[in-house]
Amino acid sequence: MDKIRVMMVREGRTSALRREITSPGEAFQYIKQAIKPVGLDRECFWRIDLDSRNGVLGWELVSMGTLNASLVHPREVFTGALLNKAAGIIIAHNHPSGETNPSPEDKDTTRRLCKAGEILGVALQDHLVIGNGKYFSFKETGLL
Repeated sequence: MDKIRVMMVREGRTSALRREITSPGEAFQYIKQAIKPVGLDRECFWRIDLDSRNGVLGWELVSMGTLNASLVHPREVFTGALLNKAAGIIIAHNHPSGETNPSPEDKDTTRRLCKAGEILGVALQDHLVIGNGKYFSFKETGLL
C-alpha cells in the first residue's frame, strides 16, 4: 500500500513578520514588507493566514498569472489555510497596470472565496488590490 505524505511549507513565517493585522492598512504594509510586490510584471495572488486573534501564521503565493489575469480557485486558496489551521485569511493581488480599482472578475472571485470560506469555517477578512504603492480594500469600501 502506498503512503501519502502531506507537508505544509511556510513561505513567510519569520519572527520579524509575525504580528497581528487589525486593519487593511496593516495588511497592505505586511504584504509590502513580506513579498515586495512593487514592479511585478504579471498578476500575482497571495494569501495571509491568520489565527483567531488576527496573528499572522504565514503567507503563500497562491498563483502567478499573466499581465492582466491570475487563475484563482477556492481549492488552491484554502488548501494551505486549512493545513495551517487558519481561522481567517486576507487575500491580495496586484494589478501590474497600477490601477487599484477592482475589476468585475475581482469582485466575482471575492464573492466565491467568501462563500467558500463560510462553508469551510475560514473567514475571508479582506481582499486587497495593490498597484503603484496604493491599495483598494474590499473591507474598507463595504464590498466584503
